[in-house]
Amino acid sequence: MLEKGLVIKTTGSWHNVLAGDKTIVPCGIKGKLRKRGIRTTNPVAVGDNVEFYRMENESTGIITNILARKNYIIRKSSKLSKESHILAANLDQAFLMVSLVSPRTTLRFVDRFLATSEAYQIPSILVFNKTDLYSDELIAEMKQLREMYGSIGYDSVETSAPEKKGVEELKRRMHNKINLIAGNSGVGKSSIINAMDPTLNLKTLPVSEIHKTGKHTTTFSEMFELASGGFIIDTPGIKGFGIIDMDREEIFHFFPDIFKYSKKCRYYNCMHTNEPDCAVKEAVEKGNLSISRYESYLSLYYDDKGKYRVSKY
Repeated sequence: MLEKGLVIKTTGSWHNVLAGDKTIVPCGIKGKLRKRGIRTTNPVAVGDNVEFYRMENESTGIITNILARKNYIIRKSSKLSKESHILAANLDQAFLMVSLVSPRTTLRFVDRFLATSEAYQIPSILVFNKTDLYSDELIAEMKQLREMYGSIGYDSVETSAPEKKGVEELKRRMHNKINLIAGNSGVGKSSIINAMDPTLNLKTLPVSEIHKTGKHTTTFSEMFELASGGFIIDTPGIKGFGIIDMDREEIFHFFPDIFKYSKKCRYYNCMHTNEPDCAVKEAVEKGNLSISRYESYLSLYYDDKGKYRVSKY
C-alpha cells in the first residue's frame, strides 16, 4: 500500500522515513527517481515529503515519489564539482551559527548563506555562538555585526552552550517549526542542540588546537523532534558555500541592502561594478553600505576570480 512520510535522515543510499504511524522506515529509492534530471548528489533530502511502499517484511521500503517542495537550501557539493547538494527541504526558517573564535566564521561565508536563503525565500537568523570565549574586543565586534545585519533585516541571537545562554530564546523561536541549523565544522551546532534538548545526546568533538578548525561530528543531515516543540535539522559542517542557480545579473537582488541602493543607480541594468553614477558604489564610499557586504556580492559576481577587492574604500 502506498504511504506518505517525512524524510528525517539521509545516509546516501538509505533514507529514514517517518511514517504516519510514527514508525521509522529505512527506504531506498526507485531507479527512475535517480534519473529525473536533478543534478544533485542527493535527489532525496531531509525534510522531503515522500510517497513510499513498504516491502513485504515491512522493515524497509522504497520511495517512489518526492512531493512538491515548499523550498530548499542548496550549495555546490565541492569546488570542482558541477553538481549540487540539497542541505534540507520544506523549511520554515534557517539558523546560521557563527563564531568569532575557534574557529572563526568568515563574513563571506555568512553572506553567501544569507543570499542563498533569500533566493529560496527562507527566513534566516544568525546565531553568534561561543560567546563565553569572547574577549572585550570580540564582544564589541559582535555588537557591531549584530547591528549591521540587524539594519539589513536579519535577527540574531547570542549563545553559549556551557552557560546555557540563549538556549531558551532558540527554543522559543523554533517552537512548532521546521528549523535548519548550519555552520562551519566546530562552530558548536551539536553542543547547542544538546543544550536545547539533552535527551538527543548528539556527538561532539573539540576543535583542533593546531589548525583551529572543527572536526566533522555530523556526517549526514538528520531531523530531530525537540521536546520543547518543533523539529531541528542538524547538518554536516560546511567549509565553503558555493552558490548555484543564480544568474549573475540577479545576484544583487539577494542582498537586500544592496538592492535598496540599486534603485537609485543611473542605469537600470547597473551591475554595481564599473558603471558610472552607481548608487551602490556611492553608498560604499560614503560608509552607508558595508564594505564586507559589497565584497561578498562582488566575490559572487566575479565567481571568486579575485577581481573584487575594494580596500581603497
